[in-house]
Amino acid sequence: MTPALALALAGLSLIDSTSFGTLLIPIWLLLTPGRLRLGRIVAYLATVAVFYFCVGVLLTLGADAVLTVVRAAVATIPPPALKAGQLALGVAIIALSYWLEARARRQEGSPGKVQRWRARAMSGGGSARSLMSLALLAALLEVATMLPYLAAVGVIANADLGWQLTGAALAGYCLVMTLPALVLAVARLTAHRAVEPLLQRTNDWLTRNLARVLGWTVGGLGIAVALNAVASLLLES
Repeated sequence: MTPALALALAGLSLIDSTSFGTLLIPIWLLLTPGRLRLGRIVAYLATVAVFYFCVGVLLTLGADAVLTVVRAAVATIPPPALKAGQLALGVAIIALSYWLEARARRQEGSPGKVQRWRARAMSGGGSARSLMSLALLAALLEVATMLPYLAAVGVIANADLGWQLTGAALAGYCLVMTLPALVLAVARLTAHRAVEPLLQRTNDWLTRNLARVLGWTVGGLGIAVALNAVASLLLES
C-alpha cells in the first residue's frame, strides 16, 4: 500500500467519522447525565465498525465481477452517449441530494425509531442489546449515503492489494472512522466538566446542520460527476 493510498483512505474515513451514526449518536450517549459507562460507547462503536467492515468485505468480493460486467457493457457504448449518461447520472444525484436534505428536515424533531432506541439505550435499565440494535439501525439508515466508504471500497478494490492487505485496509478504515468518538469518550471520562460544554456545542451544531451536511455530501458527488461529463463532452466536440 502506497502512502498516497493510505492518506486517501484516512481522509475518507475521517469524513465518515462525522456522520450521524459515528459521531452524533455517540455524543448523545456521552451527554447522558451521571457516570459515563465507557463499555457502552465501546460496544456501540464496535457494532458500527463491524457492520461497516462486513459491508466492505461483501462489496469487495463482488467488486471484480461487477467491474468486469461494467467494463464489457461500457465498451459497446459510443463515448458521447456514455458521457451523456454520466451527465444525467450526475444531475440525478444532485436531485437526490435535495430530496435527502428535504426529507431529513421534515423528520427533524420527530420521535422516530432511532430516538426511541437511543432513549432506551441511554436509560439506566438499558441493555447491551438495545445499544447494539441502535448501532445497527443507525448504520443501516446510512447505507444509502455512505459515499465516502463506497469510494474507499472502490479505491481498495482497484488497488489490487490481495486479501490480507484488503482486510487490513478495511479494518484500519473502520478503526479510524471510530477514533474521534473514542477520543471524545476518553476525554469525557477524564475531564468531564471541561469537555461537556464542547460536546454540547458539537451536538447542537450537528443537530442543526446534519441535513445540510448530508445534502452537501451527496450533491458534491453529483456535481463532480456532472462536471467531469461536461468537460469530457466539451473536449471531444
